[in-house]
Amino acid sequence: IMTEQAIQEVDQSTEASRQSPAQFNLFTGAAELIPIEITEPAEDGREIRVDEGISLVKSEDGSQLIFSGFGLFLSKKSERLLARKGKDVIYQFPFFRIQEVVVGSKGITVSSDLLQELCVRGIRLSFLDYSGKPYAMVTSPMLTATVQTRREQILALTDKRGLEFCKAVVLGKIKNQERLLRYFGKHIKQENEERFKNLEATVSQLRGLWKKVPGIDAASVNEARGTLMGTEGTAARIYWEGVKEIIGHKTEFFGREHRGATDAVNALLNYGYGILYSQVWGAVLNAGLEPFAGFLHVDRPGKPSLVLDLVEEFRQPIVDRAVIAYVNLGISIGMKDGLLDSDTRKSIGERVVERL
Repeated sequence: IMTEQAIQEVDQSTEASRQSPAQFNLFTGAAELIPIEITEPAEDGREIRVDEGISLVKSEDGSQLIFSGFGLFLSKKSERLLARKGKDVIYQFPFFRIQEVVVGSKGITVSSDLLQELCVRGIRLSFLDYSGKPYAMVTSPMLTATVQTRREQILALTDKRGLEFCKAVVLGKIKNQERLLRYFGKHIKQENEERFKNLEATVSQLRGLWKKVPGIDAASVNEARGTLMGTEGTAARIYWEGVKEIIGHKTEFFGREHRGATDAVNALLNYGYGILYSQVWGAVLNAGLEPFAGFLHVDRPGKPSLVLDLVEEFRQPIVDRAVIAYVNLGISIGMKDGLLDSDTRKSIGERVVERL
């Protein structure tokens, strides 16, 4: 026979389990909330309200996680940031999706374990005042303390080191383009001999181009940039013709488009490159390098040219391979108003992160 108090406790536990995922404690009989993992990325510039006081905003360089609720406690658990509101609400955010954590109100506690993890991963922790103006940013001093590295990075633009770096980037990119076409060509050979021969001709052209790169010589990259960029541009045109040969029987693909692309393949590529871009930028910062002082890409205001340089030879094995496989498998690509829908973004995002 249950007392009235026991009946009320069971009712409260049952109601709690209906509101959020929960598991019953075998010893107390109470329903205890289990963490809700937030994995859905927001669209660029759009905000996802996770809970009152917690929101997620997608920007060009990653996801911005904003906390503004009094009484929140932020800590680290395994590979995730854990957010608590008392003992009632628990959320988890994978670290790899976060570029910046913003504390936007008073009364929010951050554990030292989380602070260390954010610093190690190069994730910014920013604090805003009541009016929304930033008053502090926490990063690891080790990420910016390698001043000698940055000095040498700048000086390398004027000597052979910058040239050798650019040759390595261009050589690596074209080799990876060749390798990727060969990888998918193995499957085409069994299906269509004529398409395979066309692809083999493309691969041979790429091989001829990358073999020329080591022989490029100059006093500095400034004297050889035109030659290197011309070789890279020629290889790109040949490569995308090869990609068209691989996926053309599955979907329409007229070539590579960057901004404003509305076709499915380019939308997949652009989304995947966005993920790669943010990862490389974070790695550059963690290495204590200057992201805006590149070598192959010329300096432009607001453009992290070193990040753009380093992204080049990771495009093929990380993003292109994931996208080509995605299309060849015939997976549905949902589009809405020229943009990928949420299910497609989640699906291709998981594949790109897996390749990373």
